[in-house]
Amino acid sequence: MRLVFAGTPETAVPSLEALLASGHEVAAVVTRPDAPSGRGRKLVASPVAQRAHEAGIEVLKPAKASAPEFLDRLRAIAPDCCPVVAYGALLRPAALEIPRHGWVNLHFSLLPAWRGAAPVQHAILHGDDVTGAATFQIEEGLDTGPVYGVLTEPILPADTTGDLLGRLAVAGAKLLLDTMNGIEEGVLEARPQPDEGVSYAAKLTPDDSRVDWTAPAMRVDRLIRACTPAPGAWTTLRGERVKLGPVRPAPEAAPDAGALAPGELRAGKKEVLVGTGTYPVVLGELQPPGKRRMNAVDWTRGHPLTDEDRFS
Repeated sequence: MRLVFAGTPETAVPSLEALLASGHEVAAVVTRPDAPSGRGRKLVASPVAQRAHEAGIEVLKPAKASAPEFLDRLRAIAPDCCPVVAYGALLRPAALEIPRHGWVNLHFSLLPAWRGAAPVQHAILHGDDVTGAATFQIEEGLDTGPVYGVLTEPILPADTTGDLLGRLAVAGAKLLLDTMNGIEEGVLEARPQPDEGVSYAAKLTPDDSRVDWTAPAMRVDRLIRACTPAPGAWTTLRGERVKLGPVRPAPEAAPDAGALAPGELRAGKKEVLVGTGTYPVVLGELQPPGKRRMNAVDWTRGHPLTDEDRFS
């Protein structure tokens, strides 16, 4: 088939690679406009745009997918289908009706669970044991279209969003390619999503990623892993924001550590404990303001804790 691929972040690149290596023709790529990045805030092309440029493919960067000039160009390209992975913009009916096989999205959840912008983050945050990916026909509703295919992926105890997304991006690329092949061959039938089991995964904001140390240790652990690498979990110490890497729940350490109040810190030679609403957790890496990321034990050696110091 003649395809126009839509995607933006690094997570979408494995799918683009799979389609480029297939027998389908990737005629163009649609991605978000260049965005500021780094300390200098220079405009940088998306990972998908960079890979498309390397492959010599036309790159379209509409500010809105409803822009008349973009729709005119899409009609001129005349794609049979538009596969989508984390494009990041709303698609209106005028765009959806152009390819004869529509727009087919690779979504990183087992639909109808976790429809929306942050399915992997919410799966970790809510303690799901299993997640996966699904390919479905895009329609006007939020991730409501009929499903072509699914795959499952276990969520491991130490998985961060970055870890899990990395695995799903690779496995999902094959699912998306298989879906394109099935559509071309006329052997796939998209089936409506069930009415039961619907949940929504709103984007997590920096406010959402602030750690509440009065919460149970399991909740603290899940929140930090869900927010790694973005938007990044954080807390405050001595009035300054401190970024946090994943922690390790340590109920076995509680008797030796004594009772730690929520947010109370205790530094040892091999680990740094923080109190929660239940038992302590062991800090991994952290990043004080203006500093590099470092091991928590190394940090306390350079910044000795006082009895009054606590995360808040």
